[in-house]
Amino acid sequence: MEPGQRETLRAELLGILRRKSVFHGDFTLSSGARSKYYIDCRLTTLDARGAWLIGQLMCALIRDEEKKRNVRIQAVGGLTMGADPVALATGMISGWAKDPEPLRIFCVRKTPKGHGQARLIEGNFKPGDSVVVVDDVVTSGNSTITAIEAVTKEGGKVAFAAVLVDRQEGGRQRIEAMGHPLLSLFQREELLGPPAK
Repeated sequence: MEPGQRETLRAELLGILRRKSVFHGDFTLSSGARSKYYIDCRLTTLDARGAWLIGQLMCALIRDEEKKRNVRIQAVGGLTMGADPVALATGMISGWAKDPEPLRIFCVRKTPKGHGQARLIEGNFKPGDSVVVVDDVVTSGNSTITAIEAVTKEGGKVAFAAVLVDRQEGGRQRIEAMGHPLLSLFQREELLGPPAK
């Protein structure tokens, strides 16, 4: 993707995120922390245009990082359900772009299925795969870390993690302390402006 095209798509996606996914008020986050704002990325990741833009930008981000790190990424996925539309959009764009080996898509359950094959990871994942763990938002990093641990336990190799929005509240540092770089399409300040002093 050309730099100019990427910036155009990124600006459009940022506009959708600001319009649809940012709420101000008094919220309790999944980590239990209180916040004066809430970023509900699902309103963007489950929007047809939003998903199309996310898929293109995330696929380009992953392919660029793949080249920089000299690795071959085989699959993308993360903890259901925040990661699911991000992974699906990314994989679909990879297929649409006719990548020689389109990115396969998987999702990590919060608990193993209690019947059938009792899988923790569903979809197109197999031991030995080199994967990117994706998510919509990283705050504390718990969801991304849970997915990384599940992939590792099932024999996968996590090349890096990639998220739509980094809330810049410590999650990146926790994930990177485990040895997994974290990339993000957007930082909190791009959605909200700089924090009040």
